[in-house]
Amino acid sequence: MKKIGFLSFGHWAPSPQSKTRSAGDALLQSIDLAVAAEELGADGAYFRVHHFARQLASPFPLLAAVGAKTKTIETGTAVIDMRYENPLYMAEDAGAADLIAGGRLQLGISRGSPEQVIDGWRYFGYQPQDGSSDADMGRGHAEVFLEALKGEGFAQPNPRPMFPNPPGLLRLEPYSEGLRERIWWGAGSNATAIWAAKLGMNLQSSTLKDDETGEPFHVQQAAQIRAYREAWKAAGHTRTPRVSVSRSIFALVDDRDRAYFGGDARSQDQIGYIDANTRAIFGRSYAGEPDVLVKQLAADEAIAAADTLLLTVPNQLGVDYNAHAIESILKFVAPELGWR
Repeated sequence: MKKIGFLSFGHWAPSPQSKTRSAGDALLQSIDLAVAAEELGADGAYFRVHHFARQLASPFPLLAAVGAKTKTIETGTAVIDMRYENPLYMAEDAGAADLIAGGRLQLGISRGSPEQVIDGWRYFGYQPQDGSSDADMGRGHAEVFLEALKGEGFAQPNPRPMFPNPPGLLRLEPYSEGLRERIWWGAGSNATAIWAAKLGMNLQSSTLKDDETGEPFHVQQAAQIRAYREAWKAAGHTRTPRVSVSRSIFALVDDRDRAYFGGDARSQDQIGYIDANTRAIFGRSYAGEPDVLVKQLAADEAIAAADTLLLTVPNQLGVDYNAHAIESILKFVAPELGWR
C-alpha cells in the first residue's frame, strides 16, 4: 500500500489557453482540487512554493483553507524554500495551519533551488553570514524552525505582562502536538538526505537530483533513499520515517489525455545544470495506456522504495481535468501495482 497524493506548482497565466488566469484562480482552484482529490480517495494535497513568480507562493493561508474545507486528506508543501523564511514566525503559521487541519499537515521544507530573481532571499531581509553560503543559511533556518516546533520554552517572560503568563520560559503559540514529526526535507543529493535523517526529518525526493553516479534517475533516487534510511537507523530514531517521491504520470484513457500527453510516451531522463557547478538529472514523465504504465512503473526502483507518491498535476488545465487525471491513476493503475 502507498499513500498517493498530488503536487501542484499552482501556475497561472492571463492567456486564453489557461484555465488558471490569475493568482486568485490558482488559490481557489487549489482548494477545489484538494476537496475533489479527497472525494476520490487520494491521500494528500501538496503545493510547491516559488517566489517572484506567477505560481503559488505564501503557503499557509492556502494550507489553512484546505485544512478547513477537507476532513481526511493530508495537506502539505513540497517544498518551502527556507532561505526566505523567518523560522519562528513560520513555526507559528505552521502550528495554526496544523490545528485548523486537525493534525494533517505534512510540511516539506528545503534549502531551495534556483529562483526567478538573483538572490531573492535578500529582498526578504536575509543574508548568509560571512564565510557561509545561502544553502548554509537555509539549513540554519530549518534547524531553528525544528527547535521551535519542539514546544519548549525559550523566551524570558515580561515581569509585568499584559496577560498572565504560565510559569517558566515561554514557547511559541499556537503549538501543535506532533507537528515536529511531520516535517520533511526536500533533498537534492545523497548528503542532504543523510543530513535530514540525522535531524529526524522525513524525506521528500523530487523529479530531479544531483547526478552523482551517471545511472538512471530512478536508480540514483533509490540509492538516495537507502542512504537516508541507513542514516536514520544509525541516528537511533525510534519511529519509522516516511519517504515520498514525485512523478509526472498520466494514464491515457480518453482523447483528452492523448491530446495533452500522448507525446510524452517516449519521455526519457534528462541532464542539466541547476547552477553553474551542479549537474543534475531530471526524471522522465510517464504517459501511456494503463497496462503500459503498470509495466513501466513496476520497474521504477525509487517508487518501489517510497511509501508516498506525489503526482505532479498540470493545474492550468483546470480542476475537472486534474481530478480526472488523479482518478485514472487511482482507478486503473494503483490497484494493479498493489498500491491500493
